[in-house]
Amino acid sequence: MTTKIGVILGSTRTNSLGSKIFKYLQTTMKDTNEVEYTWLDLRDYELPLYDHIETPLEEHIHDLNTVEGEWLDALEAQDSYVILTPEYDRAIPGGLKNALDLVGPETARKPVQVVAYSHFSDGGIVAANSFVAILQMLKMIVLPEPVLLWFADNNFNEDGTLNPDDENTAHFADRLNGAFREIEFYSRALKENKFE
Repeated sequence: MTTKIGVILGSTRTNSLGSKIFKYLQTTMKDTNEVEYTWLDLRDYELPLYDHIETPLEEHIHDLNTVEGEWLDALEAQDSYVILTPEYDRAIPGGLKNALDLVGPETARKPVQVVAYSHFSDGGIVAANSFVAILQMLKMIVLPEPVLLWFADNNFNEDGTLNPDDENTAHFADRLNGAFREIEFYSRALKENKFE
């Protein structure tokens, strides 16, 4: 049974650090017979600011536009998620929050791993911590330890490779590899043992 993992780039900035990390993961994490990755870049979903009468956690949104529907369908098709987020003013970016405001039952009881990154020494830990309450509100199962990538600008190259000369590179590669193995494990376990 193939497990589907959606990897979400939560930044919509042009030439963002997150884009380099996302590309590195695309070149490193390959599909196998057991796992299939879906690469979800928020820049591919030009979502308007949330403006619906319904509250999606309480009732179905009836007037979704095409892009909103495509976004929710893509989320629903996954068994679990890895979400990459920068830290903006001690929180996740507004575009990522807006995308999640549309979510109702599509992600419920599915595991999620948070990867936070930063230009600074904190590695985005405040954003990662603030993210947990949002994901739990969406009834997602948040893995206990976020991946934090600090001073990460020099580690990830534009072509999806790692810079071997930076002191954190080996640690970041090991940490990301371990986090993906962990989300694969929980994805399979929960897909095969659904809570009813």
